[in-house]
Amino acid sequence: MADPSSYRPRPGDIPESPGVYRFRDEHRRVIYVGKAKSLRQRLANYFQDLANLHPRTRTMVTTAASVEWTVVSTEVEALQLEYSWIKEFDPRFNVKYRDDKSYPYLAVTMNEEFPRVQVMRGHKKKGVRYFGPYAHAWAIRDTVDLLLRVFPVRTCSAGVFRNAARTGRPCLLGYIGKCSAPCVGRITPEDHRDLAEDFSDFMAGRTGTYLRRLENQMTQAAEEMEYERAARLRDDIEALKKAMEKNAVVLADATDADLIAVAEDELEAAVQIFHVRGGRVRGQRGWVTDKVEEITTSALVEHALQQLYGEETGDAVPKEVLVPALPDPVEPVQEWLAERRGAGVSLRVPQRGDKKALMETVQRNAQQALVLHKTRRASDLTTRSRALEEIAEALDLDSAPLRIECYDISHLQGDDVVASMVVFEDGLQRKNEYRRFQIKGFAGQDDVRSMHEVITRRFRRYLAEKERTGEWADGVTVTGDGESALPDGEPLARSLKDEDGRPRKFAYPPQLVVVDGGRPQVAAARRALDELGIDDIAVCGLAKRLEEVWVPGEDDPVVLPRTSEGLYLLQRVRDEAHRFAITYQRTKRAKRFRAGPLDDVPGLGETRKQALIKHFGSVKKLRSATLEQIQEVPGIGRKTAETIAVALARAAPAAPAVNTATGEIMEDEEPATTGGSSGEPVTAGVPDERRGQER
Repeated sequence: MADPSSYRPRPGDIPESPGVYRFRDEHRRVIYVGKAKSLRQRLANYFQDLANLHPRTRTMVTTAASVEWTVVSTEVEALQLEYSWIKEFDPRFNVKYRDDKSYPYLAVTMNEEFPRVQVMRGHKKKGVRYFGPYAHAWAIRDTVDLLLRVFPVRTCSAGVFRNAARTGRPCLLGYIGKCSAPCVGRITPEDHRDLAEDFSDFMAGRTGTYLRRLENQMTQAAEEMEYERAARLRDDIEALKKAMEKNAVVLADATDADLIAVAEDELEAAVQIFHVRGGRVRGQRGWVTDKVEEITTSALVEHALQQLYGEETGDAVPKEVLVPALPDPVEPVQEWLAERRGAGVSLRVPQRGDKKALMETVQRNAQQALVLHKTRRASDLTTRSRALEEIAEALDLDSAPLRIECYDISHLQGDDVVASMVVFEDGLQRKNEYRRFQIKGFAGQDDVRSMHEVITRRFRRYLAEKERTGEWADGVTVTGDGESALPDGEPLARSLKDEDGRPRKFAYPPQLVVVDGGRPQVAAARRALDELGIDDIAVCGLAKRLEEVWVPGEDDPVVLPRTSEGLYLLQRVRDEAHRFAITYQRTKRAKRFRAGPLDDVPGLGETRKQALIKHFGSVKKLRSATLEQIQEVPGIGRKTAETIAVALARAAPAAPAVNTATGEIMEDEEPATTGGSSGEPVTAGVPDERRGQER
């Protein structure tokens, strides 16, 4: 750690002029860039008593080994130079906005002979007009699909364009009227560019003029009795109005403005931006930053403006920017924005009316973004430790539960009943130790009995492996080369593996078992452990409705605060178990559909197979149905029903494999080879009428 006094410049050497300064470490890397109205006054603040400095500032000055500065003429030049140096050196101690995603833009490539409309991400290119950013790429494609009816601009790639020009045949969009087909000469380059200009003007918010023009053309066509042309213009107007309705009017008078809001705490800050064009919200984006220096809201706003407009020019910088606090001083920033726009820019804090109301909405989004970011900080050791301590305190545990296992049951109307086991160690997922279970017999109709069966099977295996490990450990010796070995010479590493060399499935016990459910499921899990003689593992349940934590033998639940890190961790564990269980359940159901006896029915396609399963609920019920009942399914006639009945009668259910040594059904516990990383949404691919019935 360096002593700042070792590289502190003499006060007389530092000018009082505006300028930009850089702190460098011992390897000459730039670690901090700042600007100042007076370099002498600003730098003096860094070389005071370390005890008086903000902790992050203290870390910065003790990491640095030298400081240098550059004098500029005005504060605007200082702002520009600071931005350039931050981009060039990427200093570790400067405010860094981590964009939470790469936002897509709607781009019109006006720099090409035949402009193309497409979705673009990343750095902006010269000569391309951008609109957005949008939250989702599908939102852009949805809008473009509506507008191509009126503005049939090219959307194909360069390769498709060249191939169409070579063959003389346009693509499908050219045949259905959603492309003017410049590739085959249906439109001249000049006319196609005019079409792209009209498209860009409409996207820029100049919608009223174009709609009035189309309405006049429709009226004129009707008066001239060109009814087909009038009908086409009417449909064009409806398509444009539908595209406009996707963005509700939020500000009157066709306002062009950007609204910036900041939510912050002592460690981090979240910035949200709403882009309003033509009075409508055209895009939204957000950043999150670590506050690595002591910084005010005004300074955060200034950094956000640099990040947002540092590489923008022209109309990309709106004529009005609304912020929660003005930079100090505001004049250089306002002048800098005006230079980038090429015209005046109003930078102010809204005080009343619609703009203040919209700013409150942006502020709420910033607060939500900060909260969401904090909940995602699973890699933060401090947060995880606090969560585990809160759980231990709430459940009256002797120590923090470093290993947590959570169990969930999933089925569809009693069929394909499965269970999941997910593992969190030190607050982090251990996906290689996830396990899946098939539930058989009567337990499939009862979540409580299913939970009892799963817990029993899991910890019965644990006891068996614990006993086997103990037998091996009694005879461990140390070989000459220093490696532990078993009596027969087998390496000790084998003690953590099965006979086939795979890692043991249930070799490690948890400190806490969490079940998805309330008091009945918790009681079933506790009873299963008691029956096995296990009394050193805690059990709790998390009920979905009120997020209550249930413990065995208690009439009332434990209620954790909504802001509790412990509650958040339990919710994350429970939700991961639910996701993993339902993914496995759907996988089994899909395999049953693909590999079931219906696949052997000649002439029966996927649509009718799905219709049969949807109508009867399962192959078992279909097998017991009469011919008349089968014919009730749409698309199934008498002959097909007879064929189905014969095929199902011939296909006998396969008997499960049985372990002859133990009498247990085999392949009931399956390792999670995918690691539970499918990321499938909870309701994806489930028919709407069944979503409420799926567990």
